[in-house]
Amino acid sequence: MAFCVHCGQEMDDHAQFCPHCGKQQTKATTSSSSSGVYDDGNFGWSVLGFCIPIVGLILYLVWKDEKPNNAHAAGTGALIGFILGLIVGGFRLALFM
Repeated sequence: MAFCVHCGQEMDDHAQFCPHCGKQQTKATTSSSSSGVYDDGNFGWSVLGFCIPIVGLILYLVWKDEKPNNAHAAGTGALIGFILGLIVGGFRLALFM
């Protein structure tokens, strides 16, 4: 269950308006997260972590407690990007020696 950001009354998770005070709710309060933080583990975070592994690592470290799904996505992308970077770098080094 979600809570109204204005009056604090319990309300439906997907309600856009509070049935008690009638005020409109923000997107963060209508998400299914219990803390009110949007955490969907979007594929975009994996792509960002893959393309720029240091950013994925930083996002993982910052989000690991408050947004675990997004942190996992960014960290996984960063790990895969880093490992592929090492492999490609190793092949380049072997070709030019």
